[in-house]
Amino acid sequence: MNVLYIIVTLTIMIVGLIGTVVPMLPGIILIYGGFLFYGIVTDWTSYGWKAMLFWGLVTAATFLIDYLASAVGARRFGASRYGLWGALIGGFAGMLLAHLPGLVVGAFAGAFLAELLAGKAVLDALRSGQGALVGLLAGTFFKVVLGIAMIGSFLWWALNG
Repeated sequence: MNVLYIIVTLTIMIVGLIGTVVPMLPGIILIYGGFLFYGIVTDWTSYGWKAMLFWGLVTAATFLIDYLASAVGARRFGASRYGLWGALIGGFAGMLLAHLPGLVVGAFAGAFLAELLAGKAVLDALRSGQGALVGLLAGTFFKVVLGIAMIGSFLWWALNG
């Protein structure tokens, strides 16, 4: 029966891993949900509350990464606070309108347009938009690596526990 539970859990986790790249799918939350599912159905024989607490805190921290990555990237490339807000608002609005492409274009365009409205030169505004894009991609890369680490630790505990 454990093999079936492992297969179901891995299916949940792989959908979660896809969700780390595809907006509107709760990526890391699904992976954590897989941990929770497997723990409940196996009576917590492979891992316990300490593992769940650790991965729960990590899961919560990814929310900050999700919402701040493009703004931090823009800041690193010289954006003002207008550019930071533009990246956040543009990314959110873009995601609502056109999912992944909208998120990418929205973060870039939001930082760029906000910097132009703040009176920055076009090249500086473009640099801020580029920073928002780099930050967004770095945040996504981090979530993918984190998702793989979570799945790897699950497999380790499930197969050795």
